[in-house]
Amino acid sequence: MKTTEIAGLLKSLISTPSPSGDEQQAASLLREFLVQQNVDFHCKINNTWAVNRFFDPEKPVILLNSHIDTVRPVQGWKSDPFQPVTDGDRITGLGSNDAGGPLVALLMVFLHYYERRDLPYNLVFAATAEEENSGPNGVRIILEDIPSPAFVIVGEPTGMALAIAERGLMVLDCLAVGKAGHAAREEGDNALYRAIDDIDLLRRFRFEKVSDLLGPVKVTVTQIEAGTQHNVIPDVCRFVVDVRTNEHYSNEEVFQTLSGLIGSQVTPRSFRLNSSGIAPDHPFARKAMALNIPVFGSPTTSDQAVIPFPSVKIGPGNSSRSHTAEEYILLSELTAGIETYIELLEGLQL
Repeated sequence: MKTTEIAGLLKSLISTPSPSGDEQQAASLLREFLVQQNVDFHCKINNTWAVNRFFDPEKPVILLNSHIDTVRPVQGWKSDPFQPVTDGDRITGLGSNDAGGPLVALLMVFLHYYERRDLPYNLVFAATAEEENSGPNGVRIILEDIPSPAFVIVGEPTGMALAIAERGLMVLDCLAVGKAGHAAREEGDNALYRAIDDIDLLRRFRFEKVSDLLGPVKVTVTQIEAGTQHNVIPDVCRFVVDVRTNEHYSNEEVFQTLSGLIGSQVTPRSFRLNSSGIAPDHPFARKAMALNIPVFGSPTTSDQAVIPFPSVKIGPGNSSRSHTAEEYILLSELTAGIETYIELLEGLQL
């Protein structure tokens, strides 16, 4: 497909607002594009997927996945975030980098291989919803419908470096309980002080197992709330803990350790966003290293966290541009990314 057509599809996606949970128009746009390409596809809510024409049930399946939703525009845009601006090689617009570029690149790769009879694997392309808000109607709801993948490539802006590991995420709501009293007298039990003691324990605690790629489990207190007025000892104090796990611990294991460490009541919002990745000797990782593609561990989460299959994260663009004003991607990054994806997949043996 010509570069102008690739850029045209990306700009059409930018022009179609698709905040998480409201991706109907973007899903329709992609489905119309697949019809134009004579590609059969399947739908579930705002998720769309297609299977290579000559599917062979005896061969393993590789899933190519990226998301169609975006965050809402932040402050600071100088132009309309939904009106793509082309300036030489640069395409500016909301979702251009995260993850319109990777999505379009993976779609082009799927079309490149769509009619190939000699592939050593099957390909499934999935454009899914609700990645940015980890919503209930995203990639998770199609995993029971698509052919079960042996391997998954998640398209996110990594500069085409290969993330073979990704941190998990767990958010803990904590409640320290004391007893109210008058601040002028020696009475009451200050819940704020109880919380501070627990926060200090969390700040100093270290999990034993450290990942070569992801480093240690990271525990960060990010919010705290207590008190009703200056002269009342607070009887409750609430604080929030952001936990980033490595591949050595499940979220459940980390929760059990931290909840046993402190006196505050600890409630996890979810256990589902676990660390993910593949071993460095996986065939895809070995091929990447043979092509001199950098391999790293990613501190940020993606749909990998809810995909229970061996997976990696790789795509054109740069993560530092995501969720920013004047978000952009270079067309040269996009076309080079397509070429690199094809190099990685050509002749791959799982």
